[in-house]
Amino acid sequence: MLIFPGQMAAEPVNVSEFQELARLALPKMYYDFYSGGAEDQHTLRENVEAFRRITFRPRILIDVSRVDLSTSILGYNISAPIIVAPTSLHQLAHPQGEVATAKAAATCNTIMVLSFSSSCTIEEVATSCNAVRFYQLYVLIYKRRDIAATLVQRAEKNGFKAIVLTADNPRLGRREADIKNKMISPQRKNLDGLISTKVTSDGGSNLDAFVKETMDPSLSWKDIEWLRSITKLPILIKGVLTCEDAIKAVQVGLDGIIVSNHGARQLDYSPATISVLEEVVHAVEGRVPVLMDGGIRRGTDVFKALALGAQAVLVNSTQLTLQVGRPVIYGLAAKGEYGVRRVLEMLKDEFELTMALSGCSSIKDITRRHVRTEHERLLSMM
Repeated sequence: MLIFPGQMAAEPVNVSEFQELARLALPKMYYDFYSGGAEDQHTLRENVEAFRRITFRPRILIDVSRVDLSTSILGYNISAPIIVAPTSLHQLAHPQGEVATAKAAATCNTIMVLSFSSSCTIEEVATSCNAVRFYQLYVLIYKRRDIAATLVQRAEKNGFKAIVLTADNPRLGRREADIKNKMISPQRKNLDGLISTKVTSDGGSNLDAFVKETMDPSLSWKDIEWLRSITKLPILIKGVLTCEDAIKAVQVGLDGIIVSNHGARQLDYSPATISVLEEVVHAVEGRVPVLMDGGIRRGTDVFKALALGAQAVLVNSTQLTLQVGRPVIYGLAAKGEYGVRRVLEMLKDEFELTMALSGCSSIKDITRRHVRTEHERLLSMM
């Protein structure tokens, strides 16, 4: 969408069009922080391209006069299988930050996962609205597990309904745009009084320096028992990309799995999440819910993910190509709470239309037979 000087920006008609509005609203350092991936950004591109290689097998002459998008995650009813993913530092995009995002999620009757690195505190978000909230956890500094325990206890006390343990970053991926821009990451208010977040870098990103000084690279499967001991909340693990890790997650008693490559910001040339979703789903065999993030930019993408076995998708943790963007953050940067709400509504509307045109009147009607992968297409040509 091109916007010329003096021209009023039209109301976006899909979530991708929010990107150019966000580009105009944000300083380059912050725009690059939100939109970039790791190293060559191969996985960044693949997160989107892999969806494009999946096509539909729509059914006809089915009554779709009423289409029900609603579903349930861990017993919490939501209006559609579209959840707000954890994304750091929303106040870089808009002064109201995560409070605005939470209010939009509440209006749209969906779940928000509050980032460990949120600009607003756990308490500020909890008192802003009645949204169902999960809390994302990173584990800091070996032998200082009391910091993580304090954050979990604050989340539980303030009505958060689950913990999302992000497990794919023992070290920070190489994010070259942040290095070039000398990305300055603000203080993390949730850590005030717990640990100093003031760090000095060697000329690159101070976010990278912060992670090197604070994150715990020793975190392992054996620590799940410790995490379980400090909370009664269900625990989901985020960052699973293989059947081996999916099976291990079930074995150690985790309550859910999020298939994720960290928005292509960690290990470049890791697989697109949609391409490994079925592998994880088959390994889990229905014992725990499987969710996924990465590459979601249309309601058609939501349908494809559900057809391949996901119970819901998380929107926002994916960084996309120049044509598309992190939908929720770009909506927030462009139009605040209203922008986030419009992004979620657009995805829901597109998903509802995809269901109708595919012959599905409810979520349970979406099956594996409704999509064809690239591999299946090639086999049919042999």
